[in-house]
Amino acid sequence: MARKKPGTSATAEFVLFDVTYDDGARLSNRRIPVAIVGGYEGDEPAKEFLEAEDRKIAELSGRPRGTITAIKRSGTR
Repeated sequence: MARKKPGTSATAEFVLFDVTYDDGARLSNRRIPVAIVGGYEGDEPAKEFLEAEDRKIAELSGRPRGTITAIKRSGTR
């Protein structure tokens, strides 16, 4: 039986993204709610969501995260 790619299920609640930062760091499988991505803006709302999430984490931890340079859906080439 063939396996499905991550984030392709019709009932999926999240889409997974790989995020690259300006310092070269890369985080895989960041979860974005399906309702945010797609539409006319494509994946741009996902980047805004991730930036807001990073700001919140930095505020709580006191350790800022670098600037996001690229996002790509996980499992795509």
